[in-house]
This record gives sequence, C-alpha cells and structure tokens, in this order.
Amino acid sequence: MRPVLGRFRAAVLMGAAASVLIFAAGAWAQDDKHDQHSNNKWPYSTSGHSPVLAVVGDIACQPGETEPAGEANHELCFNPKSPYTSSSLWQSQEATANQIEAMKPEAVAITGDLQYQVGQYSDFEESFDLTYGAFKFLHRPSPGNHEFYDEHSETGVAGYGYFSYYNGFQIDAHGNPITTTVSDPCPPALATACNYPGLTTPNAQPVPRADGQAGHFELGANGTGVADGWYSYNLGSWHLISLNIECSTQPGGCSTTGAWFAAQLEWLKKDLEENHAACTAAYWHQPTFSAANSISPEGIAAQAFWQLLYERKADLVLNGHDHLYAHYRPLDPSGNYDPKNGIREFIVGTGGETLDAIVTTNTTTADPSGNPNFNALNLEAGATGNYWGVMALKLHEHGYEWDFESALEAPLAGAPSSPTFSDKGVGTCHGSVHGGGNYSQGNN
Repeated sequence: MRPVLGRFRAAVLMGAAASVLIFAAGAWAQDDKHDQHSNNKWPYSTSGHSPVLAVVGDIACQPGETEPAGEANHELCFNPKSPYTSSSLWQSQEATANQIEAMKPEAVAITGDLQYQVGQYSDFEESFDLTYGAFKFLHRPSPGNHEFYDEHSETGVAGYGYFSYYNGFQIDAHGNPITTTVSDPCPPALATACNYPGLTTPNAQPVPRADGQAGHFELGANGTGVADGWYSYNLGSWHLISLNIECSTQPGGCSTTGAWFAAQLEWLKKDLEENHAACTAAYWHQPTFSAANSISPEGIAAQAFWQLLYERKADLVLNGHDHLYAHYRPLDPSGNYDPKNGIREFIVGTGGETLDAIVTTNTTTADPSGNPNFNALNLEAGATGNYWGVMALKLHEHGYEWDFESALEAPLAGAPSSPTFSDKGVGTCHGSVHGGGNYSQGNN
C-alpha cells in the first residue's frame, strides 16, 4: 500500500535524451522582454492581446516499480508496455513539461487523465507533480476516467486524489490529513478491466476541500463526496469552459435526466447564456468523435455538451482520452460538416502516456452514428501515434491560431522514423450571441 502523503520531490531526468528536450521550433514562445518596465517575467507577466493557452492531456505514468497482483507491469514509469523500446515513461512526461515551460503560456488547459492508473493523491505527488507541478498554478484542469474509475486492478478514488491535489485537503486538529476509503463503482463498459483479477483493497485518500482550482467538491454526511469539477473563466477576449464528462459513476449516470449530469447541463446552459465573449471554447476528457476508434459511453453523452455549445455559437472543443493528436473540420453536434457554424474538435492526448494510432477506415465507433467512413471524411490532420507533444492555442480577439509541435518521437519498435511532427492553422470565431464577458465556477 502506498503512503497517503509521499515526500518524494526529486527532479527526474532519465538519460541524455531527456536532458536536451526543448520546445520544437515553430510554436510560439512568449517574449520575456515584452514588459520593459517590470522585472516580473513569465509566469507572472502576460503577453497582452493574444494570450497563449497550452493544451494537453493523458500525462503522468504510474509511479513505483510494481503494479497490483495480477496486473502486468506494462505502464509503470520505469517499464512501458510493448512495442516501446524506451526504458522509461518519465522521458515523455518530462518532454511535454519542458515544452510548456518553453512556450510560456498564460494558462494550461489539461484535458483529463492527468495521473495513471487511478489518480491516488500519493501518485499525483510521486509522478505528475514532479514535472507539471512546476507551473501548477497555471493549470486549468478537467478530470478523466483515470481520476475516477476502478481500472487496472486498482480501486478507484472517485476524484478524491485529483481534487485534493488541486483544491487542497481537510486536516484535523493536529494538522494531519482527514482521510477516507472510497469504493466507487466500475462503469459496465470497463467491467473486464476493473474486475480482473479482482480489485485491491481501497487506499485511504485525503478528503478534498470544497472549492478550488479544480472546481467544486461537495462532502456528504456519510463521508463520501460528489465531485462536480466544472467551471469557466476568461482569457483575453475568450470564454473558456472546463467540463467533467466522467458521469458513469455519478448519481443518475450519463443520462441527461440523471441528477448529476442534468445539473451540469443546467449549469452549462446558464453559463453560456451569460457569456458575452466574442469567442468560446470548451474542454473535457472523452471525445464525442474519436480519432482512435474508441468512442465511449461518456463521449456519446457529451453530445449534450455539443448541442448547447453549438446553439450558443461556440468555436472549439478540446479533448483527450485518445492518446494521439488530431483535429476535425467544423462539425455540428451530429457530426455533419458545417463550415459556417460548426465547432472544430481537437484531440490532444499526447502528454506522456503510451500512444494510440489514428484509425480512419473500417470503423463503426468513431462517432455516435456509427458511420464507418466518419474519420476518413472529417479528420483534417493528425499525428500517426508516434509523437508526444503539446498544442499552443493563440487566442486572438476574433479568431485563433493553433500550433501542435511534437516534443519527443515515440520509440516504437518497427515504426517508420520521422524526427518531428507539426500541425498549424488559423480559424475565425463565430461571434458572440450578444457580446461582453464573464467568469463563473460550477457550484450546484
């Protein structure tokens, strides 16, 4: 059993390759000299009219040298699964963290699955925090399934580790963390992964504080909590919305009329109605349109997000879950090409975890309609599954530029070698329904 509060804080650099990783040429690094009258450089200064948002998800490997009994040692930090030939996943995680630091963004939108396998607080301390913790206060996170569900023969922590890491945790009169054991249910779609070879004993987790960087967490009278985790904020002329699609284990599940999901939809509707920004983007973990042929029940449920966003003229959807980089042409909530009012979806699941391949043909699970040619018709660009990296999103007053640059090529056995991958483009916002700006945090 891992300790609740790890104290390991050493910087981890694995090999010469990691020590020389830098942000690839072509993406925007903020100019430290833009403020000639102040000694406060990044991260305290800002870039002015067109801030940069770094976008990435699916990041930190599971620390330690053993996994639970019966689980193969295939995604630990020190022993990645085949077909990788590298000896460590620390390198990819460190590479994308270095990339963000070189980019010097105003904020970092994290599209879920920050910490593998089930996001215990001690795992956050012993892996994610060692790299991405360097610029933690810039994070604008959204949670993923690995922060919520029972997977890989470990008992899930229902977001407790994630919320404790970002919001802080409650302490007793002696300054010790107040902890509880959490046994959240396994979503039916993950039954095999959850129940083989049997769940381990739950590890006690700190009880999160109610409000903070990750949004709202509500502690019930029985010592368990309902994690909301949705909020919104403004950056430059843009309105940005972080949502929580991990609905399968929440009260009412992923039904749009279920208590938890319906509350989030009601909050989103109100947030969008009060939004007066010229440009709007929303992000969550599991995509509605999957470049890896891995659409999930949560991704299908997220069509309800799409519908509200589309009605209010939103511009971008940002996701993770698929461990790759890709973007689609502008789509309506049903996946139809809509060049005038459609929303462009980006998938940036390339923060450090093992990678997926893009699937473009002979698929029936890329979109909710089951169109086998959906990806072939609608994907505009994507990496081949060989690259970790971060997308820089420059937020202009009435538009945007994106620049995905690879940070590190994956050492895949037998894969064709190409040193770097880059995808750049520009877009124009649809314009506000009524004009202005606001900030709000999700809170039932």
